Amino acid sequence: MNHFDSTNNISFQFGHRGKVAIFIDGNNLFHAARFHNIDIDYNKLLRVLLGDGRLFRAFFYTGVDAGAERQQGFLLWMRRNGFRVVQKELKTFYDGTRKANLDVEIAVDMLSLAGRYDTAVLVSGDEDFVYAVNSVAYKGCRVEVAGFRSNTAPKLIDVADCFIDLGEIAEKVRKDFSHSARYEDRDIHVSQQPPPLQTFIEPVPAVPSPPCSVSAELSTPEDHALHPAIGSIFEASANDGDDQFSPGGDFIRVTDDQ
Repeated sequence: MNHFDSTNNISFQFGHRGKVAIFIDGNNLFHAARFHNIDIDYNKLLRVLLGDGRLFRAFFYTGVDAGAERQQGFLLWMRRNGFRVVQKELKTFYDGTRKANLDVEIAVDMLSLAGRYDTAVLVSGDEDFVYAVNSVAYKGCRVEVAGFRSNTAPKLIDVADCFIDLGEIAEKVRKDFSHSARYEDRDIHVSQQPPPLQTFIEPVPAVPSPPCSVSAELSTPEDHALHPAIGSIFEASANDGDDQFSPGGDFIRVTDDQ
């Protein structure tokens, strides 16, 4: 298993990543990023995760509150910037908590599409995905896991071909805000869901790990030419407001009746 090397400024070649499919566990990523006080810029995140590969498809999974207009605006922005949004309505439980679990949807999509992509990038720290990651790897696909190390299960890191520590490259995926902006005022797409129960703390080995095949330097204009298949994903500004989008966008809706 290899680790992303954030100290180097070139694109490492660990084999050819080919077509890349990205699966983002929105709830897990949101709470992990909030724990580290980081707001994710999804255009930047997509560019980092794509690296030297060609984008097959980028999925974003999240629970939704039908009455949350800001959340709907955020999801519409995601859809218009190249993401396939898979959503499930939040359920209210006996203790008053509201959540929607999309682990099954993520695992099924990873497995059903295996063979149509060369590399899968799972953005989650949930240990429940260990079996799914192994199954995809057995089908001959490369599987990378991206997340914050302290919020990622060690077993999930161990079964991946590569682990990308978002904490080490926070400045490359962070959304830019003015100093007056407060965290609570920013776009929160899964604010009604409880955080993951576990925080994983594991000592980082002193011996440096071999690098991963993901681009570590994204600041030069020439890098944009490396991703022609993304189309309009990088054309929209990450700071666009929600009010520019009208309501009523079409999403992939997953319900218990389907």
